[in-house]
Amino acid sequence: MDTPQDIQAGDRRLISRIRQQGDEGAFRELFRRYTPRLTGFVTRLLAGPESNVEDVVQETWIRACESFDSFRWRSAFGTWLQEIGLNVVREHLRQQSRSPLIPGDVIPTTVVPPAPDDDRIDLERLIRALPDEQRFVLVLHDIEGMKHREIAERLAMPEGTSKSHLSRARRTLRWQLTGVKEIEHEHR
Repeated sequence: MDTPQDIQAGDRRLISRIRQQGDEGAFRELFRRYTPRLTGFVTRLLAGPESNVEDVVQETWIRACESFDSFRWRSAFGTWLQEIGLNVVREHLRQQSRSPLIPGDVIPTTVVPPAPDDDRIDLERLIRALPDEQRFVLVLHDIEGMKHREIAERLAMPEGTSKSHLSRARRTLRWQLTGVKEIEHEHR
């Protein structure tokens, strides 16, 4: 099994071949290695039609290719690619006349019905139903494993706001899954 250092060394070699020789095989290897995770990440953030996911993933790769020369290895290639994907998702949502940062106090008033012909809980569908900023923080924290400090930097928000969005997202999901709305205590 490859270590993170082995993977990074391999990525460096591939990107070097792409930069120096325009090596299509090296690009295909990077694409094969990172597109599945990038697609899952974009799908969770975008919460839209599959065709939009494909467009955002393609735009992410286009921007990455255009920026290979400026990539300085301050992070792993996959992290850098994910950062580009996050920015493309946010731009896409703005272009779709959806604000990526809707007020976080919105909690749906009805339970999302089960998917047709399926008694199983579709957690992905419930995550897609969250307001954008809650979904972004939940995906980055609980699925991608980022710390609130990193999320705050990526989403240009205070760390406390990241924590608040995560709390709201989890509360909403619990309510969607159980049908029981939690009572919030106001602190004055």
